[in-house]
This record gives sequence, C-alpha cells and structure tokens, in this order.
Amino acid sequence: MDIERIHYVQLAWTSALFLISIIGFACSSTSDSFVTASPETEDAPAPTIPAESPVATSTTVTTTAVPDAEPVEVSGWPMFRFRPSHTGTPDGASVPTEPKQLWRFDTGGIVESSPAVVDGVVYVGSFSNALFALDAETGEENWRFDVGGLLRASPSVSNGLVYFGADDDLFYAVDAVTGEERWRFPLGPGGEQSSPAVANGKVYFGAFDRNIYALNALTGELVWSVETGGGILSSPAVVDGDLYIGSTDGVVYSLDAETGDERWTFRTGAAVFSSPTVAAGLVVIGSDDGATYALEADTGRLKWRLETGAPVFASPTATEDAWLYIGSRSGFMHAQNLLNGSPIWRVFLGGDILSSAAVAGRELYVGSSDGKVYALDRETGGINWTIEVGNLVWSSPAAADGRLYFGSHDGFVYGFGE
Repeated sequence: MDIERIHYVQLAWTSALFLISIIGFACSSTSDSFVTASPETEDAPAPTIPAESPVATSTTVTTTAVPDAEPVEVSGWPMFRFRPSHTGTPDGASVPTEPKQLWRFDTGGIVESSPAVVDGVVYVGSFSNALFALDAETGEENWRFDVGGLLRASPSVSNGLVYFGADDDLFYAVDAVTGEERWRFPLGPGGEQSSPAVANGKVYFGAFDRNIYALNALTGELVWSVETGGGILSSPAVVDGDLYIGSTDGVVYSLDAETGDERWTFRTGAAVFSSPTVAAGLVVIGSDDGATYALEADTGRLKWRLETGAPVFASPTATEDAWLYIGSRSGFMHAQNLLNGSPIWRVFLGGDILSSAAVAGRELYVGSSDGKVYALDRETGGINWTIEVGNLVWSSPAAADGRLYFGSHDGFVYGFGE
C-alpha cells in the first residue's frame, strides 16, 4: 500500500459520512444543543508549569493482563499514548536537549505505527507486513512477526504479550520475548484496526468492520463487541471502567468497559479518526470537521470546542497541570487550557500534523508532514530543536528511558538520545 491509498481511505470515509453526519447532527449528542462553545473564562490564565521539570529518565506503570492477577511493573512506553487514558505524558520521563541519532532500522515499508517500548525493546509495525522487535540500545532486530497485511496501528505490550492488529482482518497476541504467536482473533472485512488499549484483563480496539471489541487479554476470547455506524481507526481510551472511542460515523461513544453497554454518544460534524484523551473529568477528541471537542466524561455534555480550521487526526495530549496540546492538518500546533479551552499559544510546524504529541519534562515532541520531528517548549511554543528525516512523520513519538523513538514514511524506525 502506498501513501496515496492512505489519503483515499480517509477522504472516502470522510466524504461519504459527512452527509450522514449532517443529517443526524443534532440527534445523538447528549448536550442540550450543538453550538460552538467559547471558553468559560475568556481571559483565564495559562496553567502553571512547575518550576523544576522532572529529571528521571525512566517511568513505571502498572498493568494487569488477567483479572485478579498481581500487578506487573513495566518501564518505557507500553502502548499508544503511553497509558489507557491516552494522555501522552509519561511520569518523570525526560529526553536530552538536541539528542543525537543512535540508530535507524530499515523496515522495508512505510512506518505509521507508533513504537511501544518495554524492558529495552522497541515494538513497531510496518507496511512491509511485519511487526518488529528491536533492541532499544542498538536498533538491531530481535525478531519479526510476519502477517498477511500492512500494520498501521501501534502495538500494546502487557505482561509479556504484544497485542496488535493488521490489514489481514486478524488481531494478534504474540510473546514479547520470542515473537511466538499466542493467539489470533478473526475480524470482519475492512482491514484497518485501531491501536489497542490493555486494561482490566482485557484488550480493547476498534476495526474497520465497524465494531468495537473487548477480548480476554490472556486467551483472546471475545468478551463483547459493539457495532457502530462506520469503520474505526480511533484508539479507545479506558478510564475508571469506562471506554471512550470515535468512529467514522462522526460519533464519539462512551461504553461500559466491562459489558459494552452504551453510556452516552456525542455526534460531531464529520468522521472521527482522532483518538480521545481523558483527563480532569473531560474526554477531548478531534474530528474531521476541523474541531476539537472537550466533553464531560460522565455525561458527554459539551464543555468547550476549538476550531482548528482543518481536520484533526492526531490525538490531543493532556498534562496533570491542565495543559492541552492539539495538532491538526492545518499544520498548527495549539496549546489550550484543558479546563476551559482558553487559547495559550499556537505555532505552525511546516506541514499537516497527524502525529500525536508526547510530553517529557518541559518539552513537547511531535512529528510533521514536512519530514521533521519538533521539540517545542511546552510553555511558550518556541521551537527548541528539530530532527529532519526527509519524509512524512505520522508516527507518534515515544519518549522512554531518556530516548525518543519514532517511525517515518521513509521506512525507517529511529532511536535518538545521548
């Protein structure tokens, strides 16, 4: 598959579903009316960034692969957007200023998959129809797992298993050390799947067969599935027993993570490829209608809306100190007050932004269609330094163990650090 098909897939879904979205525009939202929401306080100050940035070079999260299992600590960046809430902000992580290239690995195909990094291994998919496990220090291949279709989505790693879907209408779990297949789950036709989230003994993801799935993370058995009105590339966020996800039918869904029962829906004006971020009681997600929406997590009511002027494919990034970062296909990166949507700064990065940003310490890292990865001062939006690879960077950077990892349309996976 070449880059043209990527655009055709998104544009076809967007065009076909836009009219459907307009027809049902006011019907599915739980807000009282669908209006452009101004920030609650127009002149609200920016949140305060702590005076001292974190200095640790690694981070630890707790994940559980099966119900009632003992929590297992893993370091690095174990799944898309780091954790099931999709904040993109690893605790205590940092990356050196102007890091040098440590290695690059040629996958033989376009890389849009965002790396997962666990226990010194980088896991990433490629359009070469393979998942790769690379040594995080050297970039050398530990193993590869070949499948029958391209891998666009990002893998998730939990308790010794790597979870991912491919364009062959299958979802896989393989051994993280050996690459040996543990189980596979057949999907309906459509090919694409979203990046999975692993939580509460289940692995959650959406697929272009229009379904949201919850599988037993240990066995691969179906726990539940819910059909939506369109294909799904949005990755689910799972927080406090609730699941949030978008669909190309233009709807944001909130489901009970245990049962799949619907809690609420919210209709945007076009297809939703963006993945939600959940923080401070809000679900923030972009749409191809050119807006980003902040919804109350409990009710789905509209809190505020940001007009970006172009489709929002990337997932927003949220920090504990209430900063929110949003990139769009306008080429602008926006910083907003998470709680009320007040603008703080915006900066043009030279090309469409489909990469979801990562925050480590006082810097924000994001890829651009101009072939660069940017390191921004997250308080001012100033460009601290750039990495130029010469081809589209739609892969979302992973900041782990003092290094930055990402892929590019040039077919390479890169490792940068000291």
